[in-house]
Amino acid sequence: MVTLKHLSVEDPDDYSSPPVPDADFTEITPVTHRRPTPGTREMLLSRTNNLALSLVLLVGCYSAVLVPALIPSDPLSGANDNQHTDMVLLNRSASLLVQPCHPGWCVSRLLSLDSSPDLQDIPVFLQPGIAANRPIPWDLSPPLGLQGCDERVARALASLTHPGLPPSLEGRGRGGGCRRCVVVGSGGVLHGSHLGSHIDQYDVIIRMNNAPVSGFERDAGSRTTVRLMYPEGAPLSPSEYRHTSLVTLVVYKCLDLDWLTSVITKQPLSWWSKLWFWRDVVENIPLKPENIQILNTEIMRKTGLALQRYTQQQRKLVPTLGASAVVMALQLCDEVSLAGFGYDLQHPGARLHYYESLCMDAIKAQVVHDVSAEKLFLRELVAAGVLTDLTGAL
Repeated sequence: MVTLKHLSVEDPDDYSSPPVPDADFTEITPVTHRRPTPGTREMLLSRTNNLALSLVLLVGCYSAVLVPALIPSDPLSGANDNQHTDMVLLNRSASLLVQPCHPGWCVSRLLSLDSSPDLQDIPVFLQPGIAANRPIPWDLSPPLGLQGCDERVARALASLTHPGLPPSLEGRGRGGGCRRCVVVGSGGVLHGSHLGSHIDQYDVIIRMNNAPVSGFERDAGSRTTVRLMYPEGAPLSPSEYRHTSLVTLVVYKCLDLDWLTSVITKQPLSWWSKLWFWRDVVENIPLKPENIQILNTEIMRKTGLALQRYTQQQRKLVPTLGASAVVMALQLCDEVSLAGFGYDLQHPGARLHYYESLCMDAIKAQVVHDVSAEKLFLRELVAAGVLTDLTGAL
């Protein structure tokens, strides 16, 4: 019988410890069932603990990324403010349309303004004999007058089938009933407004230059009653003339009258004449001659005079087509609303136009118009109740 008197269970380390290797021995000694030395247990984590820690870190990283995006930290964020503002404007626009139209509303409100006599009873479209009935400032150059354009004016008017106010726009507040106008500007504030269905309900819808309709019906509407434009600003795409009742030339230079005559008579302009346009111009407009008119330059001149009260400039101001369209609308309609007006020059990175990504800062490149004076002018008309601002940027 063998007696294990030399074995002891009191110190298993003595049994399991491997021999100490020589100093120059570099081979790794296999690890046997050795109990960790004191402190090692706290430094090394088990596989289960490592997995749990990884899951915690993963969940934490996803939360840090996703939670701020899904749950805004500030409940009164700018996006919510914009959404709230849009709903307020939409509700106000809808309530305006369901109310009865008030005959003579704009004219009565204009009486409270100092400039009211200058903005009333202006013939809207150029027609033969208008110089005899109401003098045109022939001593002023376009666009404020028609100096030097006599022969071109005569040819252009002769090419029109029915120069002057069309029957569909006659009779403001009379037998034709009360008429509502909306002037649709190109401002970026119209982007995302969802006002298109409201705009289409107006009796007269006025647009300027090549501001597109196709593809922007949700915000800008689909119909056009009058499109004011000069040759370089005329839409190039035939689709933009669909659902359009009238295009109206705004004369910025005498050559513009030759362009209009060419479009109506289908007689092309000479290559020399084409050189004087600052960009390519459309040579065909898919509308009948009875759907074409020429804006009376008195509209531009009277608008410029009204703007003079709001500017420090001493020269004669050339108004934008937008401001001129507003004055034109005051002659045609009992109630006038605006959509897409108001340049926010305090935010240069804001959208300039509703149909493109050009920034507001680009407006500084133009030196012809005084947009700040125009904003003050329109703001006063809104404050006096002459106009209604559907997009709330004035």
